[in-house]
Amino acid sequence: MLGINKLSLQINDRMLFNEVSFLVNPTDKVGLVGSNGAGKSTLLKTIAGEASVDSGSISKPKEFKIGYLPQELPLHDGRTVMEEAESSLGEIKHLQSSIDDINHQLATREDYETDSYMKLIEDLNYYTDRFNLVGGYTYHAQLEKILLGLGFKPADFHRQTIEFSGGWRMRIELAKLLLGAHDVLLLDEPTNHLDITSIIWLEDFLKNYEGAVVMVSHDRAFLDEITKRTVEIVNGKVYDYPVPYSRFVALREERRTLQFQEQKNQEKEIKQTEELIEKFRYKASKAAFAQNLIKKLDKMDRIEIDDDDARKINFRFPPAPRAGKVVLKAEKVGKAFGDKRIFKNVDVEVVRGEKVAFVGQNGQGKSTLVKIIAEHLEHEGKLELGHNVTFGYYAQEQAKTLAGDKTLLETIEDAAPEDLRKKSRDYLGAFLFSGEDVDKKVKVLSGGEKGRVALCKLLLFPHNLLIMDEPTNHLDLKSKDMLKNALKQYDGTLVVVSHDRHFLQGLTDKIYEFRDGAVNEFIGDIDEYLEARKLEDFRQLEKEKDATKVKAEAIEKAKLAETGLDYKERKQLEKDLRKAEKEVENLEQEIEKLESEIEEIDLKMLDPEQFKVLSEQAGFYDSYEAKKVSLEKKMRQWESAQEKLQKVSK
Repeated sequence: MLGINKLSLQINDRMLFNEVSFLVNPTDKVGLVGSNGAGKSTLLKTIAGEASVDSGSISKPKEFKIGYLPQELPLHDGRTVMEEAESSLGEIKHLQSSIDDINHQLATREDYETDSYMKLIEDLNYYTDRFNLVGGYTYHAQLEKILLGLGFKPADFHRQTIEFSGGWRMRIELAKLLLGAHDVLLLDEPTNHLDITSIIWLEDFLKNYEGAVVMVSHDRAFLDEITKRTVEIVNGKVYDYPVPYSRFVALREERRTLQFQEQKNQEKEIKQTEELIEKFRYKASKAAFAQNLIKKLDKMDRIEIDDDDARKINFRFPPAPRAGKVVLKAEKVGKAFGDKRIFKNVDVEVVRGEKVAFVGQNGQGKSTLVKIIAEHLEHEGKLELGHNVTFGYYAQEQAKTLAGDKTLLETIEDAAPEDLRKKSRDYLGAFLFSGEDVDKKVKVLSGGEKGRVALCKLLLFPHNLLIMDEPTNHLDLKSKDMLKNALKQYDGTLVVVSHDRHFLQGLTDKIYEFRDGAVNEFIGDIDEYLEARKLEDFRQLEKEKDATKVKAEAIEKAKLAETGLDYKERKQLEKDLRKAEKEVENLEQEIEKLESEIEEIDLKMLDPEQFKVLSEQAGFYDSYEAKKVSLEKKMRQWESAQEKLQKVSK
């Protein structure tokens, strides 16, 4: 297991971590949460060994492998997608090279009886076993599976990485990480560059991942699907909840309510004690009593309410001016960049008051169509805005269009119409920029803060059409909720590109799916769309399964006809088969029991008080390790029994 032991880190006058401690068990799926600046990314860097702290330690077993995906990674050129992905397989490549070298020596040498020749055979056996253990014979298929799941096509495998955008190259880095046999994965916003389809695939992959996962994510649905445990960082402390994110939110509110009540009771007790001190401190007969009360107050730990970063962006979009019934209409629209065709013959119609989502894999043309609408990008076909339509546009890289050398106040004042300039501070205040914050240069802001400034600019003019391309990127969970509420209350028309399912839930009533060069209309919200897509994919899968099943049955019949076994031989085989099945079943029951006992101990070790009691028991660690050794032995026996069962079955 991975132990985070009393980590402390002070930055300027702020205590980022104050003796932070918790354990990560072998199969834990942990969501690391907290407000902006709480230290989530710093904690992941510290665990990964890429940042240091003032005191404390990270404990882990020998040869424990940690995989770390930061939000941004250095990218490398000069390789194909497959070559870059395979670059993470250092041990496998080294073993393959060693095996090839030994085989070459064995083929050319003739000193068969010498010790050195026998040593080569021993080394070959060792390297071959190790090569098999680390997935040397299966890594290529696994790598292809991961790349396909992340949205790459087989034709992409041999393209140069430099041909891909930064988002797609980050997917290659994610593939390299997922391919490695890590004991724990540390993931910092892993969905930032993924579309909905790839996010759903990654959910399934991580849910079934054999190691532990600790992740930071602003995607609520993603956290709820994968994590079973939530660790919150607040005020330099951590609170550990054995529940997914949504359940954690409710439990955290219960904790704060309890803290408020305890603080109220404590303040009442303090007030009564101070009144008693004041009453008796000058009476000789009660002086000692008063002094005891004073000491009691001095020793009392004052209850503090956890800083929940209760500030929230608070705004509404201006009322939308009246527009014509048809706000946007596209007929036979197409777009190609050189020889690369994005889409063609696209028909889209958006009427007044509709809220529409563009969804689909990255690279299918969602942002391209948005740019055709908002930036007048050259295109094929016909696209028109309706009568009296004025639109506000939030580009995917909107934050990068802000002038870095301007202050926040200058940015809003310069963009605002004359009658609103005096209210620039009020607008910034609604987006949590107050006091001296407004005099900061834009270039020193975080990605989320720049996103809030860009949203603030959208409020300066009334629009009856909002076009928003990935507006939730870099926004924290609370800011995303406030933006969603503001858009739900907005009385104009909305076109939004997003991969965030929770953000889209209940927000849009029509979806345009971008897929394989075409754009298809779907009436309904994101949940209904995903359910329909799942059903469509399932039907296709069933068709493929049926065809495969018929083929397999024909092959099996042919094999049985070829065996020519008589009655007695078949009966013996059936007996051997039942025996092998029983052996596997018994071992599985024993393994399940051992895993349950180990899991129960692991849960107790999560509680500091129970951990202390357990660690003081004589022979506890020996017993714990013995169970793990026994489990490994049973697993080996089970593998052997499975091989025997498969052999008999054949």
